[in-house]
Amino acid sequence: MDEPEALLKGISLFDDFNDEELRRLVEESELRAYAPGDHVITYGEPGRFLGIILSGSVEVSIVDDDGARERLALIEPGSFVGEMSLLTGEPSCADVISLEETRVLIIPNEICTKHFSDKPGAMREMIRTISERLRSREEDEAARLRVEGAWRAVEDRYGLRLTSTKPARILVINCGSSSLKYAFYDTVEPQRNCDGLVERIGEDQGRLNASTPSGEVTRDLGKIDHDQAFQAMADMLIDEELGAIADLEELTGVGHRVVHGGAKYGNPVVIDEEVVRDIDLLADLAPLHNPPNLTAIRKSMQLMPDVPQVAVFDTGFHQKMPKQAYLYGLPYSYYEKHALRRYGFHGISHKYLALKAASYLKLPFRDLKIITCHLGNGASLCAVEHGRSIDTSMGLTPLEGLVMGTRCGDLDPAVVLYLTRQEGMSTDEIDRMLNKESGLKGLSGISNDFRELEDAANQGDRRALLAIHVFCYRIRKYIGAYTAAMGGLDVLVFAGGIGEHSSWARGLACQGLSGMGVEVDDILNRTASPSQGEVIDVSGDASNSKVLVIPTDEARMIARETIRTLGYSSTAAHIQSREDRTVPIRVSVHHVHVTESTKDKLFGREYRLSCTRSLSQPGLYACKEKVDLEGPRGIVKGVRIYGPTRRQDQVEVSVADESILGIRAPIRRSGDVDGSPGITLRGPKGSCKLRQGVIRFMRHLHMTPADALAFGLKDGDMAMVRTEGERGLIFDNVLVRVDPDYELSLHIDVDEANAANIRSGMTGELIGIHDRR
Repeated sequence: MDEPEALLKGISLFDDFNDEELRRLVEESELRAYAPGDHVITYGEPGRFLGIILSGSVEVSIVDDDGARERLALIEPGSFVGEMSLLTGEPSCADVISLEETRVLIIPNEICTKHFSDKPGAMREMIRTISERLRSREEDEAARLRVEGAWRAVEDRYGLRLTSTKPARILVINCGSSSLKYAFYDTVEPQRNCDGLVERIGEDQGRLNASTPSGEVTRDLGKIDHDQAFQAMADMLIDEELGAIADLEELTGVGHRVVHGGAKYGNPVVIDEEVVRDIDLLADLAPLHNPPNLTAIRKSMQLMPDVPQVAVFDTGFHQKMPKQAYLYGLPYSYYEKHALRRYGFHGISHKYLALKAASYLKLPFRDLKIITCHLGNGASLCAVEHGRSIDTSMGLTPLEGLVMGTRCGDLDPAVVLYLTRQEGMSTDEIDRMLNKESGLKGLSGISNDFRELEDAANQGDRRALLAIHVFCYRIRKYIGAYTAAMGGLDVLVFAGGIGEHSSWARGLACQGLSGMGVEVDDILNRTASPSQGEVIDVSGDASNSKVLVIPTDEARMIARETIRTLGYSSTAAHIQSREDRTVPIRVSVHHVHVTESTKDKLFGREYRLSCTRSLSQPGLYACKEKVDLEGPRGIVKGVRIYGPTRRQDQVEVSVADESILGIRAPIRRSGDVDGSPGITLRGPKGSCKLRQGVIRFMRHLHMTPADALAFGLKDGDMAMVRTEGERGLIFDNVLVRVDPDYELSLHIDVDEANAANIRSGMTGELIGIHDRR
């Protein structure tokens, strides 16, 4: 037996492992040697492995406010570090530094899950350590602050630098009707990264322009179709002198930009025959885009049958918009029959920009209210709240919303009827006029190129100036509307050809928004010229909101989504390999959590809440006491209080309650009440008006650390649970919450239970995850 395996045999964590299992574990891990003073783990480093100290010793320490190093723990052979990342995915909240010549076995998280989940002894020891850490944090504010600080210190919190737990080589393809763009990313050797464009597909003079590891290359291809264009790209990738790889099978995955995913696809997916059929069926909604997207997918699957293919949908980010944001004021039957609704586009760009802004500001993505402005020949805005697109300016097609290069944007539908009657225009003629002859080009009579319009306006052309003013006014109007929709604004982002390069457009778009807390610094705005990957802050000193200029990078975002989706697929496979995936279901009715202060106002000072029954989660109970909820429209009587008292008030209501009260409660995780509506609580001894606190709770899955480690899940994951029966369905966006005091159960509200004909006591089946913080 090799020495690492022999050393592991003497560690209690591995008592359940036989010799062959230890050999495989060591083979799939990495043995590292550290000199005295070397960092094994650095504060703020993403947690990606469990480190077993085989020899030597390390200290866990932090640097205090005075710059002195404070030791928190001494770790000696047989112990381990990095265990919290298995459960929470959190970064390291301290430095781990070698004190002498030290050897550490680095076990990646996914390898831990694979080898430990069926080892009861290892699981018990790991769970005991993690549970002790979690419980100690509840009483240790300094420890909680260290975790928060560690999250802020993470350089690549959202994976935009394409960091991954294991090496990945990703090909990104964006295939249009007459061009094919591609990009290659190597997560270990980024010097191999390259990209290119095959243009003029279907014309006589097809051409490939490529940026390769060896330099810029242009190849004339003659007349080519999409298959030939794809082959030209593949040949360049594996070219003996210019290529980035030797063989296409070296690829970890291929990410495809697919314009339209309809209402079904809100997340990227690994492509199978069902996905191919769906993309084909959705061609009616994107006739110029989905067919060539699908052509590239089929060719890729043919050339690389063993390489996973991932579809990343341009509409996907917007599919969690609330219904009131995506429905049109048409007879509802057209939505049911034809799926006529707002879908939105540029979703890949909008999500990238929002994540990039949060990463730059070192603030949690889900805590920010962001407006992203993707301004190019095609242009759209997106309102992002709590990490989700809640509204966007494009609609059923990219024609709606802002004035664009050649598209008209928002339009009174009667204009179409008028032109049909008065000008005798056919539907095809109107379609061409609205999409190809309108917007900046139509208004100016000059061009759809914003740079040309700026030059013309500078020379006194009034129509060019008018076109610029109309364009920027529409942007400003949408910014105001989305700020109102979110109840505030933290970050405003400009991107795209115009958004990145026109200080005039940015200045006009923000002009007059100081009342909303948005101001730009004129000098910073005029001189802003960000390079790829850079963020420039052009906010004025008095601005309450950050105004950022960020070059978008859709190819990188597709690569990031591909890496993550393949990781989720591995987690799903692990979950599916378990014999028991059953989770009990609990249905929660409306209820109220109150603080001590609010309890005193409602029931009198020194009053003690009385327990009528314990709830499924240890320590929680339903109280005998009830209160009335009073909203602007009506009253909901007799809503039960849940104890014990909390640090903040929270009222959890149903859709039916919303209608009675006259409010719209956001769907939130428990405790996240910022910006939610207020309400008045009435009790027997008095009333209390809450400024905020009314929510519809986000469905969530409670589990212990043992459950989480067994399933390979982390606190904060978004899981999927299938329910069976006559009205069975799949619940996605199920928030995973892990705590030593929880018991395994899926919590849904009454409305969700009614939709699936579910009652408390029934069970569901955990089937996978689709997002990880």
